[in-house]
Amino acid sequence: AIGVVICDAKDHVLLEASHLIGETTNNQAEYLALLFALELAKTRKAKHVVCHADSELLVFQLQGIYKIKDPHLKALSEKVKSLAQGFETIVYKQIPRESTLIARADKLLNETLNRAKLKGRNRAAPLKRGDGVQQEMF
Repeated sequence: AIGVVICDAKDHVLLEASHLIGETTNNQAEYLALLFALELAKTRKAKHVVCHADSELLVFQLQGIYKIKDPHLKALSEKVKSLAQGFETIVYKQIPRESTLIARADKLLNETLNRAKLKGRNRAAPLKRGDGVQQEMF
């Protein structure tokens, strides 16, 4: 599962969302979460985006500091770069795992995993919360 938190420039939470992604590596999940967040930012008509992640690999690969050797991650990074072209500015920042935003995203993904376990299936209905309202996604 992945979880994302969308905030405004003053760090006020605008939207929280999560959904199951199936079995994948941690690094692939980081990229999928970023793609999910960028899609949500796009739907909110964001122009300037700062992407916070606790994954050094993700951030440094997207900044061009680390080379991308894994073909799956390379394909995901190309999708991120393509989607990123739709924003006026985009910045990738690594933040500590202990950050409150990371904790919120982790809580969301864990809620989604728990709902899936309770329902006994691999795909739970995605969770989306924005402006105090919980909605189904997709």
